[in-house]
Amino acid sequence: MDHKFDSFSDLLRAALGEKLAPSDSLLGMFDEDVVFEFPYAPEGLPKRLDGVGALDAHLQKLGPLIDFGPMVLGTVHAAGDTIIFEFSCTGKGVRTGAPYDQDYISVVTLRDGRIMRYRDYWNPTVVLTALGGREAAAAAYAEEVPA
Repeated sequence: MDHKFDSFSDLLRAALGEKLAPSDSLLGMFDEDVVFEFPYAPEGLPKRLDGVGALDAHLQKLGPLIDFGPMVLGTVHAAGDTIIFEFSCTGKGVRTGAPYDQDYISVVTLRDGRIMRYRDYWNPTVVLTALGGREAAAAAYAEEVPA
């Protein structure tokens, strides 16, 4: 049965269950040395983030670009400290108004209850459409985030 969530942190808590150590924040769920990978990221968007600081900076850049709607958790497969789960979300590009209707498969490995590796598989065409194309996506992502 699919479950709907309004935040990525709530979706992660549901997908990872009791294997995830309690945390009051999204970033608190991740190991300081987390490796976050996006194997299908288009040119101009990151393919890899090293460390929780890089993840934080990425989330701050992404937030103003995509208006994320509800997330729906699908199937979850656990194999030891690695959990594979499917989810989807709807939303839209903030500047374009174009839809962001994305399906994901995530492969997460935990260490001591924290996410140490996260491989995020998604359709790059959906991102590019929502952000207005390859050049617009790269330019928007490269902009400085106001402090």
